[in-house]
Parts: sequence; C-alpha cells; structure tokens
Amino acid sequence: MDRKHILAIRFSAVGDAAIAVPVLRTLLQQNPGLKVSVATQSFLKPVFQTVEGLEVLPADIRGKHKGVKGLYAFYHEIKNYDFDAIADLHGSLRSRIIKFFFLLSGVRSKTIDKGRREKRALVGGKIFKPIKPTTERYADVFRSLGYKVDLNKDVFPAKQTLPPSIDNIIGKDTKKLIGIAPFAFHDSKMYPLDLMEKVIDAVSKTGDYQLILFGGKKELPELKLLSDTYPNTVYTFGKISFEDELKLISNLNLMVSMDSGNAHLAAMQGVKVLTLWGVTHPYAGFYPYKQPVTNSLLSDREKYPLIPTSVYGNKVPESYKDVMRTIEVEAVINKIVALTKN
Repeated sequence: MDRKHILAIRFSAVGDAAIAVPVLRTLLQQNPGLKVSVATQSFLKPVFQTVEGLEVLPADIRGKHKGVKGLYAFYHEIKNYDFDAIADLHGSLRSRIIKFFFLLSGVRSKTIDKGRREKRALVGGKIFKPIKPTTERYADVFRSLGYKVDLNKDVFPAKQTLPPSIDNIIGKDTKKLIGIAPFAFHDSKMYPLDLMEKVIDAVSKTGDYQLILFGGKKELPELKLLSDTYPNTVYTFGKISFEDELKLISNLNLMVSMDSGNAHLAAMQGVKVLTLWGVTHPYAGFYPYKQPVTNSLLSDREKYPLIPTSVYGNKVPESYKDVMRTIEVEAVINKIVALTKN
C-alpha cells in the first residue's frame, strides 16, 4: 500500500504552533504508515521537532518566500514531495495561496474552522460558555481528511536530556524547577510586575525551588534585574538556544505563565502549568492542553463582567486595565506550593 503523505500548514505563532504539537503527535501515533510534513517559519522548527517522525519544511515568509511570488517559489521547492492532501491549520491568506497552487496539481485540502462566530459571541460575556478547544479544531482538520485523532489517547514524550549548557545555568542540586514566564504580548494578559516580583521574592526565599525566568529580548532588562535581586533565580534568554530552552521546559516541575506561548510550550510536553488570566478567558479555547481547570487563576469576573473583552487580549476598556490585580499574590504563591508538592 502506498504511504500517504500529508502537508500541514501553520506559519505562526509560538503558542499556536505549540497547541498543534500534541495533535500532530497523536495523528502520527494513531495512523501507522502516515507521513506528515509541516510548513512553518524557521524559528518554529524546534517546536515541531519535538514530534517524533514529523518533517519540518521551513518557509522564509519575511524573506525569499515573501508575497505571492515568494510563496510560489516555496511551492516549487516542496511540490515534488507528492502530498496526498493538505491540512491547513492556519486559515491565513498565505496558506490559502499555497493551497491554490497545490489545487492546480490536484491535491485536496481541508481548512480549520476558527469558530469566529462563537468567539464573537463570547467576547463581552454575551454568551458566556466554553467553545471548542483549538486542539480539537486542529484535530477536526485531520479527521475531515479521514484520519483518526483521539487526543484522549495521546502519549506524551519522555523528558528530554539536559545538555551541559543548561546545567551551567541552573546547577545540579535537587531543587524543584519552576519556570516563570511573566510576560505576554499584550499588557492586558500580564500579571502586574510589582505583584509578580512579590511572588518571586516569596517563592525564591524558601530555598526549595530553582526559579527559571523565561522571556525575550525586549524583557531582558527586567529578567536580569529579577535574577540579580532574588536568590535561586536565573534567566535563560541569550544563554541557550530555543531548542535547549524547550528541553529545559520539558524538565520543569511547574511552569507559571500568562495566557501566552510559554504555557503551551510546557503543556505540549506534559508539564504541569499554572496560568494567570486577565481580560482573556479559558472559554475561548486556548486553555493549555490537558491541564486541569484548577491549574489556573482568573481575574474577578464579578467585578469585571465583560471578561473576556477580546479573544487575544488586544482590546481592553480603560476601566479594565487593572483586572489582574484582583488575583491576590498569596493565591499565586499558595497555588505554586500546592502544585509542586508531588
């Protein structure tokens, strides 16, 4: 029997790619003989490489593969892979253009239903009920192509081996490893830094934990200041590669994150995650994969009934800018201790 080959498309972003990982992993686990390649941006390659057997096809959509002409060049680079079908997990203009080129070659495709109507109804609390998780929306694309994807039977990968470069940062003692990702793309999804600093202060001084701060170039001054100020606290940006950062995340006892990419990078590897929520809400379908609902702290919706004010945190009424201050510092500290007992 011919080996079927599927092209999945997901160009961005970190969180969305991480949400797709367990779906792709389950697809390969439950459909022996199926070959799957994913078209994505180069910087996301390490995320998808955590899936055994998945081939990554990097697209330089900001450079040589930019625009219709560039996407046509990308199509020419991959068209001889003999894809039987395309699973569009993005539903963007770029993915539609690529699907069009392949359609001319007779390759069928299915596209994600983003649930825009349900999300619009959820915003502002108009119809306040949970909608389908994004993982299930991704899985539905492959199901519509005729493949089995039962996420209840997904098998998480083993913890990755830590390279010496990471040992040099975190040491080799027996403290429990807690990742803290205090930042988010939108300020409305970020626990106020003055409150997060109190959390770090209290948890770091117990001596029971090694705190590892995650962030990017923009947040580097704050990361350095926090790591210099508090004991048992380090940061990773600029010290290790993104690939090694993912290995480190796989070994955490807990990741503390906003509604942002780091929560999903941990959850996709079966790591326990504590999420803090501002003007967004888990009902929108982006709750970290297979995390109990108790592994979250939400802003006070009785005081701020319009939560979620948007699906992605990009729309915030002026009076809602301090919603996360309704999450008490003690509540965060107590939840961290409770989730790291075992």
